[in-house]
Amino acid sequence: MTVTDTGSRTAPDAVDVVALGESMVTFLPTRAGRLADVPSFDRAIGGAESNVACVLAAAGHTARWVSRVGADGFGDHLVEAIRAYGVDVAAVGRDPARPTGIYFRTASDRAGGDHEVAYYRAGSAASAMTADTVDPAALRAARVLHLSGITAALSGGCLDLLRRLTGPRPGGGPLVSFDVNFRPALWRDAAAPRVLLDLARGCDLVFVGADEAEAAWGIDGGPEAIRGALPQPRVLVVKEGAHGATVFERAEPAERVDHGVPLSRAERAVGGGSTPDTRTSVPALRVDVVAPVGAGDAFAAGFLSATLRGLPVRERIRSGHLMAAAALTVPGDLAVPPSRDHADRLMALDDTAWGRLRLGPGWTRAPGRADEEVPTP
Repeated sequence: MTVTDTGSRTAPDAVDVVALGESMVTFLPTRAGRLADVPSFDRAIGGAESNVACVLAAAGHTARWVSRVGADGFGDHLVEAIRAYGVDVAAVGRDPARPTGIYFRTASDRAGGDHEVAYYRAGSAASAMTADTVDPAALRAARVLHLSGITAALSGGCLDLLRRLTGPRPGGGPLVSFDVNFRPALWRDAAAPRVLLDLARGCDLVFVGADEAEAAWGIDGGPEAIRGALPQPRVLVVKEGAHGATVFERAEPAERVDHGVPLSRAERAVGGGSTPDTRTSVPALRVDVVAPVGAGDAFAAGFLSATLRGLPVRERIRSGHLMAAAALTVPGDLAVPPSRDHADRLMALDDTAWGRLRLGPGWTRAPGRADEEVPTP
């Protein structure tokens, strides 16, 4: 997949990836139980798009987070924590009239089962984002612009902003990546499924879970049925949970690849010059799960990392699985990713060795640990 280089090596304000969306301060309970019974909480951060930016920055890419936070202590904490991962936060705006969003969740949410999540994000600074409050230059100066359906659910202004970013863009721009991230609790509009489908159809690269496609669009016929509903994106990544992931990719015409120019949206709408799809499936890894939160964002970051590196589709999917495995083996949303050499070695395993791989807590720190079964390729 071609990712146009916007001059990230020469322009000081250009980066590999820009991620736009709300982040919140997260309060994690210090013990299991109902929120009503938990006496104290540990503070962390959470946000789908900033998670992607943090993982990419930790993996050696340049990343920028674009959002708005309140002029409050929680806003200070978010900006400082995300900056600490190496993410550029210069384009994060401060809103003196609106607070930074926060949420609480029960300990059981970390490992499945019954759980509670209490959001305090209505009227937040990020929900007031519009096309007028976001610096367009900060969004354009990237090879990839990463968005998610969560932002569209926050307010009418946020939805209008996403429609503009996923709509026709005369003169080109970054590759637009979109994670559907269907969160029914955030939507009050019955038109949400159609809104998300329209947004996804305007993007270059789309991530969607098979369970999301069924919940939002009633599609339960597998990856091919989802591709049938989303023929426009040149790359469609269908996540199938413990089964793995399937990617549909349409080749760009050779004359466009030679010039490093992505297809226009009009060309994608008519099937990218009638070039056929390739379909690639890669099984998920066996993982000793500590917490399921953050795995989807980590998968997207891993896939984008390998895309930025120009790796083949199989390696892109495996990179996504490895980053997801890093998130699954820690308690919070964010994990230290494996080194590039370590990840590349695992991505290069043959299919049999990949299928035997099992990863547990601490596997990212160094290869060959006792809690990591890494067969010799």
